[in-house]
Amino acid sequence: MPEAIHSAFSTVFTGPILIYTFAGVILGMFIGAMPGLSATMGVAILLPITFWLEPRAGLGMLFGIYNSAIYAGGISAVLLGIPGTPASIASTFDGPAISKRGQPTLALWINTVYSASGGIFGIIILMAASFPIARFALRFGAPEYAMTALFGLSMIVAVSGKNISKGLMIGFFGLGLAMVGMDSMQGVKRYTFGLPILLDGFSFVPIMIGLFGIGEALKQLSESPIPNYKKVDKKSTQSDFIKETPEVKKRLTIKEMFAYKWAFFLTAIISVFIGAVPGTGGDIASLVSWTQCRNFSKEREKYGNGSEEALAVTCTANNASIGGAMTTMLSLGIPGDSVTAILIGALMMYNYTPGPLLFRDHADMVYVIFLLLIICNAMILFLGNLSSRIFAKFTKLPRAWISTTIVLFSFVGSYAIQNSTFDVFVCFAAGLLGFTLAKAGISSGPLVLALILGDMLESNFVRSMMLPPGTYATFFVRPISFILIILIILSLFGRNIIDTILNSLKRNRR
Repeated sequence: MPEAIHSAFSTVFTGPILIYTFAGVILGMFIGAMPGLSATMGVAILLPITFWLEPRAGLGMLFGIYNSAIYAGGISAVLLGIPGTPASIASTFDGPAISKRGQPTLALWINTVYSASGGIFGIIILMAASFPIARFALRFGAPEYAMTALFGLSMIVAVSGKNISKGLMIGFFGLGLAMVGMDSMQGVKRYTFGLPILLDGFSFVPIMIGLFGIGEALKQLSESPIPNYKKVDKKSTQSDFIKETPEVKKRLTIKEMFAYKWAFFLTAIISVFIGAVPGTGGDIASLVSWTQCRNFSKEREKYGNGSEEALAVTCTANNASIGGAMTTMLSLGIPGDSVTAILIGALMMYNYTPGPLLFRDHADMVYVIFLLLIICNAMILFLGNLSSRIFAKFTKLPRAWISTTIVLFSFVGSYAIQNSTFDVFVCFAAGLLGFTLAKAGISSGPLVLALILGDMLESNFVRSMMLPPGTYATFFVRPISFILIILIILSLFGRNIIDTILNSLKRNRR
């Protein structure tokens, strides 16, 4: 283990890796600050570019985009009230009010410091929890892996929102896509329609680029342009948001930061746990944290009216959830959110398969990932205070320019992976599907989960049925598998079970 740590330090702190990580952070700031773009879109589009880089440099660039875009979504959120990414929605509750009272630098400072601090806290949890989880997961056999995949698929209900039936339909469609090609267990051709190019199935990366790149870009092009605040209200233009008098406070004092310590730790813990649940993300973590901290705060009446504590809470939650999502992804191979779903593809592209075997066979790479994540947040802390307001000006760029560029990069990137024209068509088809789902208000999360976990479920289920006694009892006689079955039932029906119990208790009291 010490050798793996030493190897990670000696590898990461080299010129090329730091340069590409730095470039990723810069790109992430631009992507996050632009309303309508997202960390998922940025990572998906730039993933093919990193194919030609050394794995550590490529991962550094992708991690830089991921962490920085989540943070930078708060820039336009606190200045203009427009969330740059979904994770920064809750930052619009208090950030714009702080900026409007003449303290935009303070709002940007809180966004930078607490986003980076939350990110580092999440990484500490990742470092502490991932190895024990991976060691525990090494006890898994085929039945446990099958139930783990099924547990991940059960989250389709959670990520489907109000349209559960439509989410399940999209999830089954994703399972169908995962089955295309040669059956890995029996060597049977499935749904290839006589086309040799489909024997290996659909490539994961072009589908992700299409869903989250082209699909979102088409959606942005189809919608009305971002409101021009300069025309709407001359007293509330963007230039007014970023002007302030010399007398106003520009950062929190040590005493004020210490007063927010309990809110910070409560938020960070909540966000890490929420981030670890497949299908969730920074948007859910920040909304839940804002609500819970408001309930416990001594200044709850200020929440939603320009509370500095509330803004610190939402900014902490955004990046702290990354540590939880990375824990699930690295230790179990299950994506915590849409970005980690793409990062699974990136690691596999570099011949590193996320899961317990990664920790056993490639511990040096795991420590490299830890270091890269810490470096990304350190760069955010440094660059954020220098350039936040500069990147905020990119929000003036026409949305059509940005969306067109995204589509072009998506096509080039999908072709460059395998120099395959077929992948371009797959990317285009996935983009149209993503656009259709977005306009219909249907989440693409179920499709992503099914596409990633479908093969894992199928292959391990078949292996499980080959074990004695060769029946479904195999999944119930093994303790870990049985516990996972209970968790699956709770994830699907837990709320109904609790409601039934509470209603019965109320009737008994009467």
